[in-house]
Amino acid sequence: MVVAYCASTPYFWRPIFRLAWNQITVADPSTQSSAPNQISERILNILAAPESGSQKLQRGIEKESLRVNLQGELSRQTHPETLGSPLTHPEITTDFSEAQLELITDVHDNPQACLTQLTNIHQFVHQGIDQELLWPSSMPCLVGNDEDIPLGQYGTSHIGRAKTIYRHGLGVRYGRLMQTISGIHYNFSLPTELWQALGIHSQDDVTDAYFGLIRNFRRWSWLLLYLFGASPAVCRSFTKNIQHQLTEIDEGSQYLPHATSLRMGPLGYQSNAQSALHISYNSLGEYARSMQSALTTDYQPYANHGVLLDGHYQQLNTAILQIENEFYGTIRPKRTIRTGERPINALRERGVEYVEVRCMDLNPFVPIGIDAQTIRFLDVFLITCLVAQSQPDSKLEIARLQANQLAVVERGRDPDLVLQLNESEEISLRRWAIDLMSQCRQVAQALDQANNTTTYRDTTDIQTQKINDPELTPSAQVLKQMREEKIPFFRFSMNKAVEHAEYFARTPLSPDQLADMRQVAEHSFTAQKEIEAADTRPFEEFLEEYLSL
Repeated sequence: MVVAYCASTPYFWRPIFRLAWNQITVADPSTQSSAPNQISERILNILAAPESGSQKLQRGIEKESLRVNLQGELSRQTHPETLGSPLTHPEITTDFSEAQLELITDVHDNPQACLTQLTNIHQFVHQGIDQELLWPSSMPCLVGNDEDIPLGQYGTSHIGRAKTIYRHGLGVRYGRLMQTISGIHYNFSLPTELWQALGIHSQDDVTDAYFGLIRNFRRWSWLLLYLFGASPAVCRSFTKNIQHQLTEIDEGSQYLPHATSLRMGPLGYQSNAQSALHISYNSLGEYARSMQSALTTDYQPYANHGVLLDGHYQQLNTAILQIENEFYGTIRPKRTIRTGERPINALRERGVEYVEVRCMDLNPFVPIGIDAQTIRFLDVFLITCLVAQSQPDSKLEIARLQANQLAVVERGRDPDLVLQLNESEEISLRRWAIDLMSQCRQVAQALDQANNTTTYRDTTDIQTQKINDPELTPSAQVLKQMREEKIPFFRFSMNKAVEHAEYFARTPLSPDQLADMRQVAEHSFTAQKEIEAADTRPFEEFLEEYLSL
């Protein structure tokens, strides 16, 4: 699950932040509690005020899905020409593989508008893929061997070549199979009005506030894995060459009885090289320094592969990270980049513009992989992470939160599961989740008041029911349907893929919508050719500048 590092990244975030965050007194980070603290009435009143901007939260979605043939096998076909150029199309690109679509919405201040656009993109895709389906689950199935997984191709331009080389490097380093895992990325930011209402008026303080949000998110994101994880089982074909501790649920599937999101555990985005990294989120300066070290420090196992072999690029470089997006995390600080600009330099120069949540599984029960309830709860959760006090992180705490994440991935629905609250205390998942939900409900009430609705409280109450009854979680529902219908994970996912295709066949785009989207696809090829024609210098010179920090 990679995000294309490309100057033409097709979602655009308005540069709206010029704001400041209240300073807080912090305790010794080695002894602090990770439990939520009480949100002040002043903050809640600001969030509840209609004029504060709480009704204009900004969000966008990037949704990955594998293309499979009618037998459920990973597609060997190139990216369909009907869908446009994956290099330059604003809504439809590919992620790691040529067969892994990434569908991208614009930024919306209304959840339903975001879902409507994502639905329209799906309608267009389904009308443009012949004899193929979109795999609805995060974990892949019949993908064959590594060499059977085609890398994303982006044309002959320098940036297009670099994108494919980067993907080749990921395959060399981690294997291609891991990269076919898919998910939802949720991009989130606050409008100017809300920052100002909170008393934040400078970009430096906006950036500090976003890093505070990120630290709390990393402490508490296990809750999202419990509530929305939907990958408790995998195909045996996925684990055939992988060491694991899964057990058989049937002849074709393996699972853990209380698992929530195997995608976020050892079977998913894990790396020995990255496990030793300490990326600090205490400030932009610390984050940039620790990230730059990972981008410039050679890693011997990668160096052994070399960069060039018989004139063919194997990877972009031999550093621990080829580029910033190679770092696997549940959330990232982001800033729209300019042509030829490195993301880390954009952050250093202009601060954080939005955050990207990366821990959400595809919901196989929903044709587009995410629904309005999930969006609204993500908004509530992210605002809670923002306005709650956020202590500095430390190496000890990062190890603790990683242990909590793994525990919830593998045993999240176990009623006896306890998590590490701080260096010396443990707490049951259920108790901690209820504590977090009490804070989230306060934020939900404030957002409802600002928006003159009850939808935020409603979704928070629905998520609270999942804490009281684990059988209501998506991961439990997947296993329940497999058992009741006596079908393996492969057949469960294929049935959903067919259901979703039939749904979109019944609800096609209007002729005008279809014509407009076809025109966008045609224009994307023109834009790709213009980029290719503008590349006159040697590729090696471009690559040196592309990788410079």
